[in-house]
Amino acid sequence: MPSDTLRNTRSHLFYQTGHPRPVLDRAEGIYMWDSEGNRFIDGSSGAMVCNIGHSNPAVLAAMQAQMERFTFGYRLHFVTEASEALAAKTASLAWPGMDRVFFVSGGSEAVESAIKLARQYAIAIGQPSRWKIISRSPSYHGCTLGALAISGYEALSDPFLPMMQAMPKVSAPRAWLDGLDPADPATGAHYAAELERKILEEGPDSVLGFILEPVGGASTGALVPPAGYMEAVREVCTRHGVLLIHDEVMSGGGRTGRFLGGQNWTAAPDILAVSKGFGAGYVPLGAMVAQGHIVDAVMAGGGFLHGFTYAGNPLACAAGLAVIAEIERQDMMGNAQRTGALLKRELEGLMPRFPFIGEVRGMGLLLALELVADRDSKEPLPPELRAFDRLTEQAYQRGLIIYPRRSRGGYSGDHVLIAPPMITTPAQVGEIMERLTDALTAFAAECGLEAVA
Repeated sequence: MPSDTLRNTRSHLFYQTGHPRPVLDRAEGIYMWDSEGNRFIDGSSGAMVCNIGHSNPAVLAAMQAQMERFTFGYRLHFVTEASEALAAKTASLAWPGMDRVFFVSGGSEAVESAIKLARQYAIAIGQPSRWKIISRSPSYHGCTLGALAISGYEALSDPFLPMMQAMPKVSAPRAWLDGLDPADPATGAHYAAELERKILEEGPDSVLGFILEPVGGASTGALVPPAGYMEAVREVCTRHGVLLIHDEVMSGGGRTGRFLGGQNWTAAPDILAVSKGFGAGYVPLGAMVAQGHIVDAVMAGGGFLHGFTYAGNPLACAAGLAVIAEIERQDMMGNAQRTGALLKRELEGLMPRFPFIGEVRGMGLLLALELVADRDSKEPLPPELRAFDRLTEQAYQRGLIIYPRRSRGGYSGDHVLIAPPMITTPAQVGEIMERLTDALTAFAAECGLEAVA
């Protein structure tokens, strides 16, 4: 259908936003063009997905080569070179001992697979009383009922509570908001102690796992855990026989400077979920990766009672293998560290000019701005202002795409994620900052907030 027809035809699609959007015509690198020739900077990599940028020729060539052979082979009928190669590569990039891979189509499926594997492992080793997955609040782990039950984002889960088994929650380690020093290992120990208290409160024999995002995603806006936290929660889980699950859906794929965000620390998980940047938006793709002894026990107990039609799809796996090859060939993880550090300094430089920026946080090219009414008290802006949405729209009008969310459980607080592709250059950081600064200035004027000229 021609783009002018699309613009003038009533859409039968429905999405979460009511904002009108132009017709996408093409995309290359960090840029996207609509059908009228307007150029946008993809400052959030879509939904933190397009980690290697758009229209990478090597990935497109790998997909074309696979399509010329076959596009689908059901995993129960055939072994495919693409799925075997990607599984081996994924295992090599994961933690030692995490050498079993189960492919899926997206993040919610990856998390769902992780918690179902954990449950079947408990049954297989004679611990059927373990069924509770402790998670954090706020958090977001996916939109299926199982993944939503372990999410701590009430605005998304409250309507569905009668339909699911809500799981126990502990506080996300938001040291800044709680007035604690994130550089002090005592802060990490403080939040880990809360986890241990929750395990004891629920009954250790009933607790199956603890799930966390190594670096926060949409619900906590690029939250980096305080010193000592990752190691401390690993110790707590080990002490009580609780499986540690890393949700790497957003922090995986190289964006934090390591292929897996959790690899910035020394505490290995038992199971992890990865998606988004894993396939970089070329084809829907994700994976659950687990310690070998967990999978061995489940398979010996009758097999993994779970699956998806497109698990191990050869076209998706061929694309994913090419994505990883490009990440390594172009040293994108190194660039994420270097360019991310530059972008973070530039964002921090906005704080004197815009007092409503309460905090700049993140790691690599997964960064966020937290918006507040008062920086000292950390009081959020009035919820009815919808600051997260207003700032995003001001940026969009200036050709910059950023990613908005509520920051305090879904009903209040505001942050925006700035997470451009890992190919972003220092010059392109300048382009992002120019548009973002203009958007912040317009946002401040629109909302009557203080801004220093």
